[in-house]
Amino acid sequence: MIKFENVNKWYKTYHALRDINGEVNTGEVVVVCGPSGSGKSTMIRTINKLEDIASGTIRVQGQCINDKHVNINQLRAGIGFVFQHFNLFPHLSVKDNVALSPIKVAGQSKAQAYEMADELLEKVGLYAKKDDMPANLSGGQQQRVAIARALAQQPPVILFDEPTSALDPEMVGEVLNVMKKLAADGMTMICVTHEMNFAREVA
Repeated sequence: MIKFENVNKWYKTYHALRDINGEVNTGEVVVVCGPSGSGKSTMIRTINKLEDIASGTIRVQGQCINDKHVNINQLRAGIGFVFQHFNLFPHLSVKDNVALSPIKVAGQSKAQAYEMADELLEKVGLYAKKDDMPANLSGGQQQRVAIARALAQQPPVILFDEPTSALDPEMVGEVLNVMKKLAADGMTMICVTHEMNFAREVA
């Protein structure tokens, strides 16, 4: 599904990624661990070109993503991404946040997109909150909406960039439970996390 071959990245003189090699197969859950500043988030963000690399190749489903002819929007539409700080649209309801990408990017009808949004919010345990605004949700609830939004594009892989590090401790479990369900359903996942119990259980 994803393959790194001799990937390097610099920030000016700082060598952030040094000869990264490895692969993630379909249905695998790979957890990336390491101390702060070791390049974990940088590495995961290279997969959908939120960060460019200096040398080497990254392939997603056989496609070399650092080829200059790659359609960046098409690439990103096929890769789910869950950010550390949720990044929900504050002016849109929960349901609208989830339905936006299927309507705007995938060209679904509003009826289709909202039906899928309802199903995904049910899956992450937030159907009852579908008409709420993000500001009215807890951090854990916002992150679960972000996971539903990532699933809305029906991607073959989801990347999680420290999805629980901005949460209060009591909210971490509700997000990890949703991620465990996705793993059990066979979703290919790469997750940067310090939650070692989660890593032990699903990776």
